[in-house]
Amino acid sequence: MSNEQHPKTLTTDAGIPVESQEHSLSVGPDGPLVLHDHYLIEQMANFNRERIPERQPHAKGSGAFGHFEVTEDVSQYTRAALFQPGVKTDVLMRFSTVAGERGSPDTWRDPRGFSIKFYTTEGNYDLVGNNTPVFFVRDPIKFQHFIRSQKRRADNNLRDNDMQWDFWTLSPESAHQVAWLMGDRGIPRSWRHMNGYSSHTYMWVNAQGEKFWVKYHFKTDQGVEHLTQEEADKQAGADGDFHVRDLYNAIDDGNFPSWTLYMQIMPFADAENYRFNPFDLTKVWPHKDYPLIKVGKLTLDKNPTDNHAQIEQAAFEPNNLVPGIGLSPDKMLLGRVFAYADAHRHRLGVNYKQIPVNAPRSPVNSYSKDGAMRINPVSDPVYAPNSKGGPVPDAEKYPTDSTWQTAGDLVRQPYTLHAEDDDWGQARTLVTQVMDDAARDRLVNNVAGHLLNGVKEPVLSRVYQYWHNIDPTTSKRIADAVAAAKKES
Repeated sequence: MSNEQHPKTLTTDAGIPVESQEHSLSVGPDGPLVLHDHYLIEQMANFNRERIPERQPHAKGSGAFGHFEVTEDVSQYTRAALFQPGVKTDVLMRFSTVAGERGSPDTWRDPRGFSIKFYTTEGNYDLVGNNTPVFFVRDPIKFQHFIRSQKRRADNNLRDNDMQWDFWTLSPESAHQVAWLMGDRGIPRSWRHMNGYSSHTYMWVNAQGEKFWVKYHFKTDQGVEHLTQEEADKQAGADGDFHVRDLYNAIDDGNFPSWTLYMQIMPFADAENYRFNPFDLTKVWPHKDYPLIKVGKLTLDKNPTDNHAQIEQAAFEPNNLVPGIGLSPDKMLLGRVFAYADAHRHRLGVNYKQIPVNAPRSPVNSYSKDGAMRINPVSDPVYAPNSKGGPVPDAEKYPTDSTWQTAGDLVRQPYTLHAEDDDWGQARTLVTQVMDDAARDRLVNNVAGHLLNGVKEPVLSRVYQYWHNIDPTTSKRIADAVAAAKKES
């Protein structure tokens, strides 16, 4: 019998059988994840320690400094200091590719990281986003496996398209992101010519305690432009650092890139019965339901002077939230709240927030003590509670109100389905309604070219079925293109 007929039983690293590789342990199907899900923690903690010292994903990239200025009044939605009318906040941005190593070409087909550190008056606020509004998976227990499928094989140390499609076709929730990736926006012309998205849903809370679910959209003021696969392949050979060079030279020449921030804002109560699960990272909120609301402009106008100190050691983490901004029940977001900070402690050391680029511009009064590379001196008292004048919480000024209510048994289950939830519908809309004929032609050519580079049976047949579930016409065109290319060769 083959391994496919009798697969090995999945276990933890201690040899204990695992109940599910698809779903983290949550309080009810829509509730928060729990820290005692030891298998999830083992998966994420092990994943964060696989490579030293570069980032595990998003290793190749660069960035710059600038500022964000609020041009509109959105104070009715959030009390966050950085989003009050007229406020100007210094920022650091880092752009990156997801799968490649530090030396990989900038123009590989890959999502691009779009991360922002806001140095606010109430502490650092980090927004960890991408140039796509969705992602490949919706549960963090699958994240490390997704990344490994996009990196290198264990035997020959080569990237492998068959491995990628094997994962994607066995993970139907990936369809929407894969359709984005294989389309024009899979290879932006430059970091300046792409949008940035929070992808995740967050919470905003106003001064009256009213709550809203929100998504961030940073629209490039340079216009969205892309490279064709042929242009990207040529550029990879001519200049593997093309995007790094483009950003640095643009700023050095005074051609400061900018993005306009728009928000989608959903009233708190709408989430329960919205037609799509609003916390599913593989879904978007249609703009006709929640139109874009303009907030302000982000501009980059200063290059780093020490790339290692200011960019490579920059640490972005979605748990850096300021008053007026909170998390949502998005399971991927909740998993990342642990994973990012844990990765930084491993890669940079426990005191990574004292590295100048990560240090807040606001006062720090904590009880953290000692550890490798501690820079800031510690003074007594070093414990709490104390009667020696140590810092204390201010619950009246900073109440814990960016929360939501949930209840249920501890389960490993997918999100509760909403009326129009499925894995194929939004990908189908993207391909058949958003793309024009020329964009669909390029999509077919991109996918077919990818499949001709090492994708074999039985994965190949699953790829055709995968695209058939998205759009039968597109699937047939892909299959015909692959067959014609094989016949010619």
